[in-house]
Amino acid sequence: MNFFPDTSFLCALYREQDNSTRARSFYQSLDEPLGVSVAVAFEFRQSVRLQVFLNSKDSTKGYRQTEAARVLAKLAHNMAVGALAIVPADWPEVLLIAERLSVAHTIQGGHRSWDVLHIATAMQLGAKTLLSFDLRQRGLAAANGLKIAP
Repeated sequence: MNFFPDTSFLCALYREQDNSTRARSFYQSLDEPLGVSVAVAFEFRQSVRLQVFLNSKDSTKGYRQTEAARVLAKLAHNMAVGALAIVPADWPEVLLIAERLSVAHTIQGGHRSWDVLHIATAMQLGAKTLLSFDLRQRGLAAANGLKIAP
């Protein structure tokens, strides 16, 4: 496995935002399906659903149900045709790696659980490059031997 995306990469890939052009260009250049963990897929879907909740409380926040349905359908389609693939991780090993990362970096760097888990998953899967637009997560990944893109 060469590349492992975090949720920020998927968000930019599936819904228009500042980094979408970079995400789409990178994704289209891949010559293999993009592997994602069940955790990244879950966090992405959860974030889409949260946006609908936020929009239901304040129309200036998040986005509508119709947009969420479009985003989730696009993700499901890419999984169905094999452009995006769930890769099996060894979750006990991921958690051991995550704990080591947390002990070594969280107090100094303020890393969130999901970010640490995504980096630990990339490491456990043997990914060479983390795909992320999250600056703090990119720093943690680079400090632990992963290349960063796009």
